Amino acid sequence: MACAAGLAGMQALLAEKMIDGVFEKEKLFLSLLQHPKIKAVRSRGLMLAVEVEDFPSAKKVIDYCIANGVITDWFLFASNAIRFVPPLIISEEEIRQACAILLAGMDTL
Repeated sequence: MACAAGLAGMQALLAEKMIDGVFEKEKLFLSLLQHPKIKAVRSRGLMLAVEVEDFPSAKKVIDYCIANGVITDWFLFASNAIRFVPPLIISEEEIRQACAILLAGMDTL
C-alpha cells in the first residue's frame, strides 16, 4: 500500500511539473549560502544541511531564522547542521529571502 501511495505521489509531482527546476533551485541555494561561519553545505535537491561549528551556533542561527519567518531545525544525528527542506514550489525570490535571513543569523555568531 505504501509503495502505491509513493508511486501516486511521484506521478502527481511529475504531472504538476513540481520537480521542474529543483536542481536550478538547489544551485541557487548553494550559490547564496556563502559565509565564513558556514563549514559546509550538503544537499540533495531541495534537502539542504548547513554545517556550522557546533550545536550552540546552530541553535542560535535556527532561533534567528524562526524569529524572522524561516522554519528550520537541526538534525538529531548532526546537531551542528541546520536543516532546510523547503517546498518544491518555493520561488527564486523566497530562496533569496530565506538565504538572506540565514546569513543575517550567521552574522550574529
